[in-house]
Amino acid sequence: MKVTIVGCSGSFPGPDSPASCYLLESEGFRLLLDFGNGSLGALQRHAGLYGIDAVCLSHLHADHCLDICGYHVARTYGPDAPYPKVPVYAPADAPRRLAAAYGMPDEPGLETAFDFVALAPGSFEIGPFTLTAGLVNHPVEAYGFRVADRGRVLAYSGDTGESSELVRLAKGADLLLCEASFLDRPGLPADLHLTGRQAAEHAARADVGRLVLTHLVPWNDQNKVMDEAATGGYQGPIELARSGASYDLA
Repeated sequence: MKVTIVGCSGSFPGPDSPASCYLLESEGFRLLLDFGNGSLGALQRHAGLYGIDAVCLSHLHADHCLDICGYHVARTYGPDAPYPKVPVYAPADAPRRLAAAYGMPDEPGLETAFDFVALAPGSFEIGPFTLTAGLVNHPVEAYGFRVADRGRVLAYSGDTGESSELVRLAKGADLLLCEASFLDRPGLPADLHLTGRQAAEHAARADVGRLVLTHLVPWNDQNKVMDEAATGGYQGPIELARSGASYDLA
């Protein structure tokens, strides 16, 4: 499994990265985890515009899903349209919400380009990947994922506050992509986001092989995010996500 960070900026695109989007590749199959605003452009550096086989959206905040709207344009009006529909695994309200974001009628909506599949907790197959979805702590329906492929495992937090479910999903994973949106300060809201320290604590509890901190909010000092992660008790390698970085889990 090859994992490429297309976008890792939190809440909105930053100067060096689009919002959340991760490309997973195995056996010629390409799966996107999240498709946040700004990511469609950067994605084309790593995959052909029509080379995506499936999309999985952790939740329906714009920084995790909005570029589905632009991708609808590409797949509906491109020079060789119509293209085969792409399956999109997402919270059940995704067809209505994304059609509204695009500004089009609900019927047929974005379903001319995509086959929407409602997410629920549990395991399922997408191409060569076995995914396990679990509900994490965020103000809307939001999922974290465990992705297994030929004995290797990626875990992805999506957006979450402190979550025992994330620890379960990430148990023994080779790589954990974990959000680190907050800097430590008094009065942080619960069940919204993690600090770097909290991300590292989850990684330690899950005994993962590598921790990559992502969903990096542009107004934060990312050196402080790393400094705080160093206090979380995780003994493995920690790094900040970077648009364009890739990891071969082999």
